[in-house]
Amino acid sequence: MQDEVLAVVEASTPRRWLGVGMLATVGLLSIYVALATPPAPGWQVFLIVIGGLSLWLAQRLHQATAHRIELTEQELRSSTGEVIARVSEVEAMDRGVFAFKPSNGFLVRTREPGQRAWAPGLWWRVGRRVGIGGVTPAAQTKFMSETLAALIAERQ
Repeated sequence: MQDEVLAVVEASTPRRWLGVGMLATVGLLSIYVALATPPAPGWQVFLIVIGGLSLWLAQRLHQATAHRIELTEQELRSSTGEVIARVSEVEAMDRGVFAFKPSNGFLVRTREPGQRAWAPGLWWRVGRRVGIGGVTPAAQTKFMSETLAALIAERQ
């Protein structure tokens, strides 16, 4: 019963492809401009680097959004099995408009810092802060944040 999934957040197919498509378009356009109408050599290198990074990020976004985030009574985890945060370690949660959080998401603060990790479009972790959201639907992340808030209140 403790491993039962209480809430799930995953990127819908249209949101996923829209995000990947936008990043790939920026990458291809940057490389095209750098090669078709070469600016000064410094700017040409800059445009090629930006294009390459955008294409790499599009590929990372495509890989990451194939997975989902699951909330159980014990942990917040990725469908790959990676533990994002343990519910017992959650200290606070911020869903406010002015919070430094992903789009359509929420921010979790843990007691102990975790190792840096990033799944573009789904979640990130830097130190004690974990951001959930990105190309995810707002309804799913809102439900997950409310369920997590209920688990925290129940613990206290």
